[in-house]
Amino acid sequence: MYIWFFFCIIGVIAIIPLHFLSVEHLKLQEKYGKEKGIKRGEIYGLISGWFFFIFWMGLWFSPQSRFTVPILQNVSVIIPIINFSIPVFHLIICTPFLALGAWLGIKGVQETTLKVTETHRPEKIITGGVYSAVRHPQYFGGLLAHVGISFLLSAIYSLFFTPLMILLVYLISWKEEKELVREFGKEYEDYKKKVPMLLPKIRK
Repeated sequence: MYIWFFFCIIGVIAIIPLHFLSVEHLKLQEKYGKEKGIKRGEIYGLISGWFFFIFWMGLWFSPQSRFTVPILQNVSVIIPIINFSIPVFHLIICTPFLALGAWLGIKGVQETTLKVTETHRPEKIITGGVYSAVRHPQYFGGLLAHVGISFLLSAIYSLFFTPLMILLVYLISWKEEKELVREFGKEYEDYKKKVPMLLPKIRK
């Protein structure tokens, strides 16, 4: 029953080295030449990005034990087409997580372009919009969505996996920033000093 869940865990972890390689733009260009290095980086970025997302989704939808928060647990919303019930309290919890997560993800893509999101190869540093609040709005949004969908589907293993997912996203963000400093130097260092990585500051 749980083989798909563990398969997705292995997949999420196994794809990270390729993601790391995809952001090493300067090393790839030194090794293969500018044109081929850029092309390889883009291909690695597409593969690692999409597979990371697919395996991450697998954590939510794979067969696993279900849980119910013992508040309004007898009140549910039924989805008749797939014969699936969602506890009302879970729906209340997941809605703000999903709404904010989706908004951050969409705004992040809009402000960097889909190509940059897919290939992990920015041509300039974006500091406005959601990037003025957090350096990795799409990853932060993904983590919020992860919690929201885990409650929506009552997926207990997916919810328990959240701390490790946070660690993996942090490692990916750390690696990306290491390469961004190499490419953009002081400009990105100054940006790092002003804006937090994943958790926005609470302003007075």
